[in-house]
Amino acid sequence: MQPISIDALHRSESTKLRRFLLRLLGNPADAADAHQETFLRMLAALSRTQIEQPSAFLFQIANNVALRMRNRHRFEGTLFQDMSDAEWASLIDGSALPERQAIARQEVMRLAAAVDELPPRCREVFLLARIDGMANGEVAARLGISRNMVEKHLIKALLHCRRRLGDNP
Repeated sequence: MQPISIDALHRSESTKLRRFLLRLLGNPADAADAHQETFLRMLAALSRTQIEQPSAFLFQIANNVALRMRNRHRFEGTLFQDMSDAEWASLIDGSALPERQAIARQEVMRLAAAVDELPPRCREVFLLARIDGMANGEVAARLGISRNMVEKHLIKALLHCRRRLGDNP
């Protein structure tokens, strides 16, 4: 059995893989992150074992990466789902009732306090990803840590915030 060249696999499967991930995730930025993560995992697998069907294995890795990403997004989406878009808009434009504005301010203060309680690196990852809107890969590159570590920090931060806001998972 011949050793597999990751470069050759990338050249032959990259376009198909990108389309596959875009179909699964529906978002070009997420698909790009998943594409990169898939090849990183494939590279790690190739260093540990021989793979008989590299293309099939690559797409199985991609499917797992996409599933994990969708689950993480679903979990994160439940963190602040109490308000409708109309309620958010009324808070922003000032048309909400004063008591609703006061409640929203209190919630923001509680969230800020919860974020302040996080360990420094975890807080930094959370703020870059959720406030600055950076993709996990960008956060990892900026902080010099792995994407996996970024995900662990985000999960830790989200769980902590949910506990502090009284929404135990």
